[in-house]
Amino acid sequence: MSLDAFIAGLPKAELHLHIEGSLEPELMFELAQRNGVAIPYDSVEAVRAAYDFSNLQDFLDIYYAGAAVLLTRQDFEDLAFAYFQRAAADNVRHAEIFFDPQTHTDRGVPFPVVVEGLIAGMDRAKAELGVTSGLILSFLRHLSEDEAFATLEAAKPYLHHFIGVGLDSSEVGHPPSKFQRVFAAARELGLKLCAHAGEEGPPEYVREALDLLHIDRMDHGNRSMEDEALIARLAAEQMTLTVCPLSNLKLCVVKDLKDHPVPEMLRRGLHVTLNSDDPSYFGGYVNANYIQLAEAVGLTREQVTQLAKNSFEGSFLSDADKAARIAEVEAYAAAN
Repeated sequence: MSLDAFIAGLPKAELHLHIEGSLEPELMFELAQRNGVAIPYDSVEAVRAAYDFSNLQDFLDIYYAGAAVLLTRQDFEDLAFAYFQRAAADNVRHAEIFFDPQTHTDRGVPFPVVVEGLIAGMDRAKAELGVTSGLILSFLRHLSEDEAFATLEAAKPYLHHFIGVGLDSSEVGHPPSKFQRVFAAARELGLKLCAHAGEEGPPEYVREALDLLHIDRMDHGNRSMEDEALIARLAAEQMTLTVCPLSNLKLCVVKDLKDHPVPEMLRRGLHVTLNSDDPSYFGGYVNANYIQLAEAVGLTREQVTQLAKNSFEGSFLSDADKAARIAEVEAYAAAN
């Protein structure tokens, strides 16, 4: 069996996926027409052409413009289920997905519309595709602490739907420390904590996420590799890093996939996982990230298997569920 075929059948989890970033041009165009929303593109091809950018801010500008077509509960259900269909095709068995409520509430879409639509898509994915999932509420770091607190307050009636909170959007100039009090409040509510750190921001942002936010999982973390003490600490603490190779390439975090730090992360004992981030914008879902990285840096079958095991170990599933999913990975690897 080729490594590509092995990856295709390997059970895996996805831990770093922004559901708004899975909005494919076809669905964007369909929802724009359904909702009578004017978008600055006259065809699906024009939308796809606009997905050509070279830095985080240019991407975010397009990302927020695309989100404007999402207005109704059905839109959010359709968005979520479309992602889960692609995830299931990649043999993703469990996904923990981010959503950005402020992207929607700031343009007048009520919080319940967003949450109820996404949950409906997640429930449908479990029933029809056998994919389990969890929902993570992300704060937009370019907005204020007060706005983050207001979002957390709006989320309280729906807390039973969430497994955690996250921190995303423009990293540089918006350090984790800006949201220390919000994360403390979320922790008191019993939520798990994630934060994007060390994608474009410096290693110091990684330290702040660890020391001030007290995160349970780190999103990206690439620039940790610039700091020996930080590498040793992350390895010792077995902090899960949700790394996104094709995103890193598209946003020029790495110039070439051959330069990607995942092999060195594995060699240094870091608990790294592979994920797709915003797959419709970055050129591939989970399997594409595994396959293209494996080809570029020469990952072995054993390393690929370890990455899949890490994805379940780093999830927010119960210990029993983690053990069962990891056993599935090991059985697949042994049989193939």
